[in-house]
Amino acid sequence: MKAYVFPGQGAQFVGMGKNLYDGSEECRAMFEKANEIIGFRITDLMFGGTPEDLKQTRVTQPAIFLHSVILARYMGAEFKPDMVGGHSLGEFSALVAAGAMSFEDGLRLVVARANAMQKCCEKTPSTMAAVLKLDDKTVEDICASIEGEIVVPANYNCPGQLVISGTIEGVAKACEKVKEAKGKALPLAVGGAFHSPLMEPARLELAEAIENTSFAKPICPCYQNVNALPVSDPAQIKQNLLMQLTSPVRWTATVKNMLADGADTFYEVGPGTALQGMIKRVNPDITAVSAEA
Repeated sequence: MKAYVFPGQGAQFVGMGKNLYDGSEECRAMFEKANEIIGFRITDLMFGGTPEDLKQTRVTQPAIFLHSVILARYMGAEFKPDMVGGHSLGEFSALVAAGAMSFEDGLRLVVARANAMQKCCEKTPSTMAAVLKLDDKTVEDICASIEGEIVVPANYNCPGQLVISGTIEGVAKACEKVKEAKGKALPLAVGGAFHSPLMEPARLELAEAIENTSFAKPICPCYQNVNALPVSDPAQIKQNLLMQLTSPVRWTATVKNMLADGADTFYEVGPGTALQGMIKRVNPDITAVSAEA
C-alpha cells in the first residue's frame, strides 16, 4: 500500500517549486493564484529569495504548502495514495492533496496559521531544541522536572529524536539535563515554541478560520498529528486540526500505525528528504523515496 507524506517547517530551500512553475501551465496558474491570495509574490521569495527570507514563518509555511500541494497536483494520475499524513504544517498539505479541502481554502488556512504563529513568536520569546540519543520517556521526565518554566515534548520524530519546545530558559534548563543524561541537545533556529502551550493565542486565532472552512471526506484516510490515527470524518478532521498547534506531533506513532495498516512504500511529497530519514529510523527495511517532479 502507498503512503504519501508531506513535510513541515524546515524543509524549505531557495529555488523550491521553480521546476513546477516553469514546467506546467496548470502549476504556474496555481502559483499565480497563490500570489493573489497571499497578497505578495511569494514565488519571488521561493525561487530567488535568500535563506533568511524563507525562514520567516509567514513565508516558510505557505511556501512549503505550495511546493507540496502543487507537486501532488502535477503528479496527476500517479498520485494514488492509500493513506496520507503530514508533519505539522504538512498535515494541511496532506488534507488538500487528499481532497478534504480546496487548494484555496487550504492556502488561506496556512496563511492564517503562519501569521498567528508569527505573532506568538514575536510576543513571547521562546524556542525549540532537538534531543538525540535518549528514549522518549527520559525526555518526557526531564521536561516534567523543570519548574517555573514551560518546556514540553513537541515533535516525536523517530526513535532517538524528540524535539522539545518552550520558554528560552525552560529549554536551556532541559538541555542541561539532557547532557547530564548522556543525551545530545541541538538548539533549533526557529522563531518560537511550536506545538506547546505558548501557541494557545495562535490556536484561538486559527480556530475561527478552521470553523469557517468547508471540509469534505478525503479520498483516503489521513493520519493526523494529535493522535496518529487514520481519520476520514470531516468533523473529526476539523477538531484534530484545532488541537494541533498546542499538541505534540506524534510522527513516530503515525509511521508505525501506517505500517501496521499495510503501508509498504512511502512517498515524500514536497521539499527535502527529512521525513524519509525519520521513516527509515522507525523501520530501516521500508521503502521511502521522494515524489519528484
